[in-house]
Amino acid sequence: MLNWGLNRQGAGQTSAGSDPTTSRDILAPPIAPAPPKKVKIALALGGGAARGWAHIGVLRALDEAGIEVGMVAGTSIGALVGGCYLAGKLDELEAFSRSLTMRRIASLLDLTIGGSGLFGGMRLTKRMQEHLQGLSIEDLDRTFVAVASELNTGHEVWIANGSLITALRASYALPGIFEPVRTNSRTLVDGALVNPVPVSVCRAYEQPLVVAVNLNYDLYGRSAVVKHNAGPPSSDQQRRDEAPYTKLGMTGVMVQAFNIIQDRISRARLAGDPPDLSLHPRLSDIGLSEFHRAGEAIERGYEETLARLTEIRRMQEAYAR
Repeated sequence: MLNWGLNRQGAGQTSAGSDPTTSRDILAPPIAPAPPKKVKIALALGGGAARGWAHIGVLRALDEAGIEVGMVAGTSIGALVGGCYLAGKLDELEAFSRSLTMRRIASLLDLTIGGSGLFGGMRLTKRMQEHLQGLSIEDLDRTFVAVASELNTGHEVWIANGSLITALRASYALPGIFEPVRTNSRTLVDGALVNPVPVSVCRAYEQPLVVAVNLNYDLYGRSAVVKHNAGPPSSDQQRRDEAPYTKLGMTGVMVQAFNIIQDRISRARLAGDPPDLSLHPRLSDIGLSEFHRAGEAIERGYEETLARLTEIRRMQEAYAR
């Protein structure tokens, strides 16, 4: 049997004539542990009009945390923010969004009469051309896909090459508001009609870790079926006794209808093809047309992402194994 006591005692002694530093020199220096491997994330940036400025805050938080983005798929304003980000123009877009006021928004909208939408969108296009003129999707250093809808067939259209400006315009061409974009024999409108949060695009590109940013998650809550008794129209006295009712104008009805469409389609699509992680900035109080509230939306997107950084990092390491 080995005498562990003697061995331990002899371990601290050196033989006669030996160099007392030899045992220390033989020891190898400690090796620093290698940093854990991490996969890049694929971002599915959802539509939501003015609420979409929150995407800027999301991207800011990811960049500050050193989390690499390998791909962006965007719908509507998600395509606009994602495309500008990959083109290296996020600073310019943020400065533009924060400078918006009600008066300046009105000056950017070119009212059309007898067209296919209330606004032609050319003034906004000119602003984009100042920074993105001549840039193609192929010029970007990472994969980018903008989602649009084909008006004549209802097809979901993925734009992964060609003019970046045309792709962005087609993806955010909200029906009735902006005129459709005609390109290569197709008439394209807002992609939120078919795929409000394009997780399926990232999956089709075989991305291992997909993070979705859903801007409409807290608008209505879970869908419900309500049984209702359709009685006779209310009399004037009954109307006065009922709870206060705010009558919506034509624009308000259109906005609410589009909110419902986006919310219900998002839930259906995400249930069938869920992301690995979803970010849900709280934006229900910001209307679709309140582009002048960019500062609030950006901050909420930033805060939501900061709160989920630990989860994102953990999933990056897990998916890299």
